Amino acid sequence: MVEQPGGPAAAGARRGVLSGLAKKRRSDADADADADADADADADADAGIGADAERPGVIRTAVPARLDRLPWARFHWMIVIGLGTVWVLDGLEVTMVGAVAPRLTEDDSGISLSASDIGTAAAIYVLGACLGALFFGQLTDRFGRKKLFMLTLGVYVVATTATAFSWAPWFFFLCRFVTGAGIGGEYAAINSAVDELIPARVRGRVDLIINGTYWLGSAAGSALTVLLLSRHVFPADVGWRLGFGLGALLGLTILVVRRHVPESPRWLFIHGRAEEADRIVDTVESAVEAETGRLLPEPRGSIEIHPRKTTGLRTIVATLVRTYPRRSALGLALFVGQAFLYNAFTFDLGTLLSTFYGVDAADVPVFFVVYALGNCAGPLVLGRLFDTVGRRPMIVGCYLASAGLAAVLGVLLHAGVLGAWTFTLVLVVTFFFASAGASAAYLTVSEIFPMETRALAIALFYAVGTGVGGITGPLLFGHLIDTGRTGPVMVGFFIGAAVMALGGVAELALGVEAAGRSLEELATPLTARQATARTVSRTTAASVAASRAGCPSRRGPAPRRW
Repeated sequence: MVEQPGGPAAAGARRGVLSGLAKKRRSDADADADADADADADADADAGIGADAERPGVIRTAVPARLDRLPWARFHWMIVIGLGTVWVLDGLEVTMVGAVAPRLTEDDSGISLSASDIGTAAAIYVLGACLGALFFGQLTDRFGRKKLFMLTLGVYVVATTATAFSWAPWFFFLCRFVTGAGIGGEYAAINSAVDELIPARVRGRVDLIINGTYWLGSAAGSALTVLLLSRHVFPADVGWRLGFGLGALLGLTILVVRRHVPESPRWLFIHGRAEEADRIVDTVESAVEAETGRLLPEPRGSIEIHPRKTTGLRTIVATLVRTYPRRSALGLALFVGQAFLYNAFTFDLGTLLSTFYGVDAADVPVFFVVYALGNCAGPLVLGRLFDTVGRRPMIVGCYLASAGLAAVLGVLLHAGVLGAWTFTLVLVVTFFFASAGASAAYLTVSEIFPMETRALAIALFYAVGTGVGGITGPLLFGHLIDTGRTGPVMVGFFIGAAVMALGGVAELALGVEAAGRSLEELATPLTARQATARTVSRTTAASVAASRAGCPSRRGPAPRRW
């Protein structure tokens, strides 16, 4: 699935020797840098963070290169488990509400929602997720990844716990809105942190696998409801409450693991906290060396930045719209396409099966488990290819393949040649590719924009894509299924296929090949551009002054180490 650690943890004596060698190597590097102030190569090779005495406020750091050259280790598993499991929670939430909806409309459920109330609750959850992504996304870029991914998970846990104690429709709606806001905020904070902490060479597969775990939560939610809704096991007003309680318990467990995940060193040095970023990377490097039994190679390359505390919303929007208009158009096309197709099929699958294949409502969760597992398999199986074959060919292939299969499925449905299980089988193959493509949409927008804008960019495209495709898809398919005729539904399949195909065409025309490339190479941080601009300005001024004084300009000393 992902690259495994290079070797077992060394014995205590071996670790001591390695630690001593590492310290000696770093001490020698420091001495060389101090002895030759003009040696830029030594400064770049140095794995620390430096400040330029002649250019106040400008620092040189190798933190990105140091993180990207790390072998896969326990630290990365902690990132995957502590941060990636948010998608499991989202899948559990969405599926749980859909599965328990019939129970909530019963008189003895303890809340007695109407059928329209169920639809309202779903819409409110999506609205909360969109607004939460935008609100918390901006805060994530401003205050840090860790503060926000702890806060948003806490919001989710509190709101989900409150949902379990709902006694009236208005309180249920309120809890669903806040729960959605927490999950939407998680999307922005988590995808930012994961991409900034995972090495570039495996970033694609790890991101896809993490996003694909949504369907593990979905499958678990479907399976759980079979037990929780059984009147032989739990009373009608208890089972559905336990379902939400289990979601909150899982969230608390993740919160405990997440406490040990550090702040993104990339975010820290961008915001002027260079020493803290250096300490975190030092700690990670020492742990990895002790675990693998090998010294790490020297990092290659460094970056100069002019740190600043915050980046204004106006600057962020201008960056997305003016500096990267093609990438912004790509992000919208990918998100709208996958949101339309996914929400249309997922929300209306049960209705479609019962209307055209006579599947009993009690049996729908079984079909949904199969559907969810097929979705999960796509990123798991294809994820590695996004790092080896490349982003563009894989995204184009997944989007166009799922579009073509969706169109074929519509024709087969109208022709009446499929049964309930054969229809589900073709659907699983379709979304095997669609799931990998949809996960790649999140990967794309999280790595092709500057770091100062990353979280808000993820939030913006998620909110717009979900708002446009995620709402129109289910509404359209719901009305078409209500006709009771397969002809109109086939047209709906064609529309979904066309919207998905547009995402594939957009990737073909506008896609950025990001496989194996550092985030800073894909999109230069705004603070790095600022540092470059100030350097050019000061160098020009110094040259003019030297010329007027009748002497050649002289290069200043190399950045000193912190």
